[in-house]
Amino acid sequence: MSKKVVLITGTNSGFGYLAAKSLAEQGHAVYATIRQTQGRNKERADELSQIDNIHVVELDVTDGTGVKNAVSQVIDKEGRLDVIVNNAGYFGGGIAETYTEDDLEKMFDVNVKGVWRLTKAGLPQMRKQNDGLIINISSALGRFSAPFMTVYNGTKHAVEGLTEGLHYELRPLGVDVVMIQPGAFPTEIFGKTAYGSDADIAEQYGDLAKVPEQIGEGMGQLFETVKPDPQMIPDAISKLISTPKGQRPLRTVVDPATGTFVEDANKEVKVHYDKFLTAFGMKELLN
Repeated sequence: MSKKVVLITGTNSGFGYLAAKSLAEQGHAVYATIRQTQGRNKERADELSQIDNIHVVELDVTDGTGVKNAVSQVIDKEGRLDVIVNNAGYFGGGIAETYTEDDLEKMFDVNVKGVWRLTKAGLPQMRKQNDGLIINISSALGRFSAPFMTVYNGTKHAVEGLTEGLHYELRPLGVDVVMIQPGAFPTEIFGKTAYGSDADIAEQYGDLAKVPEQIGEGMGQLFETVKPDPQMIPDAISKLISTPKGQRPLRTVVDPATGTFVEDANKEVKVHYDKFLTAFGMKELLN
């Protein structure tokens, strides 16, 4: 695999942290972005900065100017930008009605607008190169919406929509836009779960308000039984990077815990989606 210049968001923990280390070990020039590198994430930033091939960059994906500056910093130093991994995001659970407009905006700002900001900032260079890869970390919950995770699901459905349209729109320009759909993995994301802030609404749901806690207990039991390895996601990222341009699948499902239902749905939808593009005069984009 040839050396690539890779920018990864959200590398302070979870998939992003593991991906930064894995890709650096493979010889790629990794730009690992983290918020608050001199604050609460200083220890992790210092750790990553000591690893060969990793350059830590301060970045908050909700800061449009900061995103542009970070991407420019990479291009100025390397002269190119080959891969963006849009990994930054956070999980939300609980009763959907308890989410205020501010709660909703905060989650979409990170999970959706953050993806868009990095994509828009990186595309001019990738189009100039006639070569590039954008990998968006979606979720199995981007294909199906589970109750009591509704707002989070909505952000991942939005990421799916952005990724699928861009996949076909940009492929003729030499840029691949794809996504990974992870199932549930034991990472730090569940320790940082957000909930709606309207507590008065939650009280009105009675026993249903206990369901999110039951979901958490069930997930813990699942992790004990199946033991899904989070390293599977960096491995999937690496495989996408090494796959030749134009041959990368739009969706890569990585879900050892809950079966093949997401992959089965993807295959079924693809058949009819191809018919849809053909009917609307876009058959050439399928090639």
